[in-house]
Amino acid sequence: MKEITSIQNSYIKNLLKLQEKARERKKQGLFIIEGKREITLAISANYKFDTVLYFPTLISEDEVLHLFNANINRIEISKEVYHKLAYRGSTEGIIAVAKAKNNSLENIQFNSKKPLILIAEGIEKPGNIGALLRSADAANVDAVLIANPKSDLYNSNIIRSSVGCVFTNQIATGTSEEIIAFLQKSNISIYAATLQNSNEYYKENYIESSAIAVGTEATGLSEIWREAANQNVNIPMQGQIDSMNVSVSAAIILFEAKRQRKFKK
Repeated sequence: MKEITSIQNSYIKNLLKLQEKARERKKQGLFIIEGKREITLAISANYKFDTVLYFPTLISEDEVLHLFNANINRIEISKEVYHKLAYRGSTEGIIAVAKAKNNSLENIQFNSKKPLILIAEGIEKPGNIGALLRSADAANVDAVLIANPKSDLYNSNIIRSSVGCVFTNQIATGTSEEIIAFLQKSNISIYAATLQNSNEYYKENYIESSAIAVGTEATGLSEIWREAANQNVNIPMQGQIDSMNVSVSAAIILFEAKRQRKFKK
């Protein structure tokens, strides 16, 4: 067990780089997790950990060891260092450095014979990705596939806004072309949420293997998804605006699919 009290410490400076730069996360294969809930979910998802840092005023070493085994590399940090690293004040005094997983399509495995999948194409805002992951977790989908990602999965804002659902979902990233080929090879029907040449979402049958694809609020899904879809679907709007937050739209369609499946896996 070590102790670090200065924000000028080289290790702390490196952790700040991991927080701020996707390039460093990719280069080092590491990322930062804050908070007991998020760390617990990552442990349950079999993530490996490099180091855990804790502020003893908020959490004791015994509590840390209750989460991890005694072999975990532990660093006690000062209040100044903790507040420099912590994004929010309610993370219970614990920050972990975890090892990234390989989120490639080849690693996706379906336990269900008729999987339900969420596709998110080109979503830029980490908060929207986090909200989509929360919706996916709530619907207990079989996988979330992120097409043409604009932010890496281990961005601290994604972890925070997903309240740890980045760890509860089976996730893979790839180009739209790669993901479409994967779905077609797996005989999974694609339902693209778009206004063009579309049918009302509730009129479709999602009981068989289905992938619900959503795009950005500004431009929607790209043409490749509209053309590859077995059916384009829309959510009838009854107010004065013509769009909703992408996570809300995804949740509406996902839960229609779950309703049709009688909320069974």
